[in-house]
Parts: sequence; C-alpha cells; structure tokens
Amino acid sequence: MIVEVKCEMENGWRFASTDRHCEERSNLNAVAYILAIFCLLISLSSFAQKQRTKMNDKQIVIYQLLPRLFGNKNTTNAPYGTIEQNGSGKFNDITEKALDGIKELHVNYVWYTGVLAHASLTDYAAYGIKPDDADVVKGRAGSPYAIRDYYDVDPDLAVDVKNRMKEFEALVKRTHAKNLKVLIDFVPNHVARSYHSYAKPKNAFDFGAKDDVSKAFSPKNDFYYIPGQHFVVPAGGQKTPLSTIQDDQFNETPAKATGNNVFSATPKYDDWYETIKLNYGVDYQSGEKQYFDPIPPVWLKMCDILTYWTNKGVDGFRCDMAEMVPIAFWNWVIPQVKKVNPDLIFIGEAYNPKVYKQYLDEGKFDYLYDKVGLYDGLKKLVRNEPTADVAAIKHAWQVECAGFGNRMLRFLENHDEERIASAGFAGSAELALPAMVVSATLGSGPVMLYFGQEVGEPGKGREGFGGDDNRTTIFDYWGVPSHQKWMNNGAFDGKQLTENEQKLRAYYQQLLKVTSTSDAVINGEIYEVPAAGNMNKRMYAFIRYSGKQRLLVVANFDRTQTLTANIEIPDQILKVKHSSPVTDLLTDRKLNIPAGTSIPVTLTPVSAQVIEF
Repeated sequence: MIVEVKCEMENGWRFASTDRHCEERSNLNAVAYILAIFCLLISLSSFAQKQRTKMNDKQIVIYQLLPRLFGNKNTTNAPYGTIEQNGSGKFNDITEKALDGIKELHVNYVWYTGVLAHASLTDYAAYGIKPDDADVVKGRAGSPYAIRDYYDVDPDLAVDVKNRMKEFEALVKRTHAKNLKVLIDFVPNHVARSYHSYAKPKNAFDFGAKDDVSKAFSPKNDFYYIPGQHFVVPAGGQKTPLSTIQDDQFNETPAKATGNNVFSATPKYDDWYETIKLNYGVDYQSGEKQYFDPIPPVWLKMCDILTYWTNKGVDGFRCDMAEMVPIAFWNWVIPQVKKVNPDLIFIGEAYNPKVYKQYLDEGKFDYLYDKVGLYDGLKKLVRNEPTADVAAIKHAWQVECAGFGNRMLRFLENHDEERIASAGFAGSAELALPAMVVSATLGSGPVMLYFGQEVGEPGKGREGFGGDDNRTTIFDYWGVPSHQKWMNNGAFDGKQLTENEQKLRAYYQQLLKVTSTSDAVINGEIYEVPAAGNMNKRMYAFIRYSGKQRLLVVANFDRTQTLTANIEIPDQILKVKHSSPVTDLLTDRKLNIPAGTSIPVTLTPVSAQVIEF
C-alpha cells in the first residue's frame, strides 16, 4: 500500500516522504488520515519483512535484454536501416512464453534496457514526438542512454504508440505474474541534448527550465553552461548513410557541458557529445566545490522520477555511471525512494575499486558491478592472453571486494562489452564456461546474463553507428541472429538452434539451477584451495561451504593441459555436514570417490566442475 502525501514544490507535486524540505501541511484532516493508516502500515511491515527474507533464499540471477532487439523477428539487417527496413521488437513481443523461456535459466530479475524514451531519428510527429537532430544522435535508433523524456517510454517499443505506457505497464504485470522482478535503467548523469518531456506530470518542470543561463555554474541550475558560446558539432565522423541528414549544425546557445565532464562548447567526436551533463551541486571548475544545502533542484527532480517508476511497479534500478554522480546524492535519494518500496534494489555501474566500499556504505547501493577486477581478469584467462593469471580471481575477492563480495554483481557479457563468441573476445562461447562457473559461484551476489549469451551470439556485423565492434549494437535497428533462432518466430522454443547451441543453453540452465539454490553459494564461506598436483596459473580451485552444504569448485582455463590434483580438505570444512555420494552437480554424475580427507580431480582443458561432497 502506497500513501501519497503531496506538497507543492518549485518543480511540481512531490511525495512528502521523499522531500525533507517540503513544508508540512496544517490541514488536520490530512494529519488524521496519516494517523489512521499508520497502524495498517505497521501491520503490513512484518509481512513485508517475511517477503524480503523469502527472496533471500535464492541467488539473484539477472537477465538483461533490449526490448528493441529481443523481440525483433526481422532478419534484413541493413546497415543503418530504418525501423521499417530492419524492424523493432515491442513490449508485446515479450510474451508469457518468452518469459517462461527466460525463467528456464533460473532467472528471477529481468533488466529491460532502453525502456525510457531516448533521442532517435525515427519520426513520431504524428503522436506529438518530433525526431531529433541527426547531428546529436548516435545511430538511427539512438543511444538508450541519451534520455529525452524521463517520464515516457520509447515509442519504438509500442504496437500502439498512443498507448505505449499501457503496453509497458502490461509487460510489468506479465513479468510479475511469472514471479520475475523488473529492473530498468536510471541514467542520472546526463540527458539528451534535445531533452524535453512531453509526458511529465502536471506542475513538473523540465531540466533547465528555470536555469540562469548567464552563469557557467549555479547551485540552482540543472545544467552547466559555457556562456556566450554556441555549441559546435564535433568533426571527425566518417561519412555514413546518415550524412545526408546531417548539416553539422545544432542550435544550442549558450552551449552546455557534455555528459562526460567536458566543459567546453566544442566536444570531440569520441566524447559523449549527444548528451549534456546534469548539475548535482558540484562546481567542477572550482575544485569540485560542493553545494548540497539546500538540496539542488536536480536531486528533487530525480527523486520524483525514481518514485514515478517505482509506482509503475519497477522493482529496481541499474544506475548508469553511478560514480559520476556525488555519493551524497545516492546517500539521500536511495533511502527516500525505498520508503515507497523497501524491496527495491539499486545496482551501480562502477569502475573504480578504490571507492566500491564507499558507494556501498555511504551511497547505500545494494550491489555494484564487478567489472574492473573479476571480469577483466577472467576475460584475459578466457582469451588465453600471455599475462592471464588466476591470481586475478584471488585478488578480486580477497583484496578488491574483501568483506563485501556478496554485494558485487558478476557477469561476462552486457551491452557495453564484447560478445564472448565474437572474434575480438574468445571466438567460441564454450571457451568461457569455466569463467561463467567462477562468476556464478565465487560470491553470493547477483550473477547476470545478456540475452543471446546462453546460445553463443557472436555479435557479428557492421550494424550502423555500432560498427563491427564485436558487440550487439544498442544504437541501431537490428536483428540478433543466434537469439532469433531460440526465439523461433515468437515460439521461444529454441527449435532453430544447432545442437551445440542447445548444449550451451542447457549448460547455463544447469549451472544456474545449481548456484541459484545452493546454500553454500548463497550463505556460505569461501576457502581458497592451495595449488596442488599440476595446477598452474591458469587453474583455480576454491571451496564454498555452509552448515548445510559443501562445494568444491575447480576451473581449468588452460587450453591444452589437463588438471590433475588431489585436493586436500581442511579439518574445519570436513566437520561441516557432508553429502553422499560425492556428485558433480554440473552433470549430476555421481563420482566414485571414497570417503577421506581429499578429493582427486581430473579436469580436461577449458572445463570446470562443481563437486558437492
């Protein structure tokens, strides 16, 4: 039950619970109403706590997908193709059958990427939405991270554009009906240069609507300005099919600072030139002096936006470039929004291990990316690089994430990274299976898949702005071939998959079945197994153990050498309740191993085992 108590603010109506500067109403009826429901909220709190506890009995498994690509059955794939040529997936394409297929992977959260309305060249003027200027849009479909309306969803994703929000709301209901949670992006650091909200609530103001544009910085401004200068479209881009609609001009006077902290009217082509930086009260050009009291207008607007989507049924937010926004904002806003729904989760995209703990403790994030550390180290091992060393795995959990490994999200693919099966990464999805086993078992925090990863999507092709960069484009209208085989024209039964692709998906299913329900993974301790037998710098073993379960995880990244070792089990772990018989959980194969203080292991190149003992 959500109770709205509204106070009129500069930027529109706000939840009193999310604004400590909101004037208290003296209306006694309102006070009486609040008191009347107080007891009801208290009575519900114990139920809510039980629900939260219930969710904690499984590891969080996230499935990331772009609706624009996920449901697209069109196979034309013309470079820089229009939506009419290449097609676009819709919210409605994510059917109950599709969600069942996702659930087969033991997923419990779906991250719908690119839901919010973002800058695009596709014309929806008939619905009151103008196309954006081609000089400040990346690709024809546009970047999902150049938001042009925080209160709207992307019209590309709707069958009936007029009812696009209802179609999104129906997707949320379908997802929840399958006992899956919904994540969406929150992009707090920057917005599209063309930002204008057509769908904002009554009495809400757009970013910058009340700015004093004569000042480079003001604590009251939403943007940073370069007074007296015009924005200059960056040069250096190659000629493309979009060049015919680009005139190297964009009307922005005075120029605003660019999203990646470029305080110049002339950003470069490799800057985030399509975005403008939001002002959270930090004067970057004066030694990053902070102005957080009174609360900056951007903070209040963003709190409203998060509350708006929470009330739509969203269960959590993946926060883009979280480190580019002050910790003080997160410290304030996350508890505020959790007053609306205490079960919300906030995931921060973070790349600086030195401040991980600060963003978790002070910033109040539930989870952070484990990219710089575990992902980077595993990628080297998967690629068989000369400097690859399993010491990177050890460093990730014993040093970088020591004490908070259960709050790090592990992954091998997402929309920013190269596809495993691409020529630039590994060239074969199977080469990453030991890394996936380590990612899923090393901690009790979330593990994430990117749609198509489970069937070996290679990300081939020069799609448009994305180029042939070993990734699946986020900027263009495109079909995703390997994923489309599993989709099978909307049947979502995988009948077009090859035998190897079916085996790969089955491997992911089994691995995540094991880890998502394993007490040792979710609640257990970790013990690093000392090198034994012929173990080298491309072989790693550790034990996860709790009062209910013991698991030996062994990963062999070596391309040629079989791992042969006798793994000694310490006394303190032997005392823990054991299983009989000893079983390789990835194959459900019973191992003929006599009871004792050690486990003999023989592991072929590029393989892994999760042994319950």
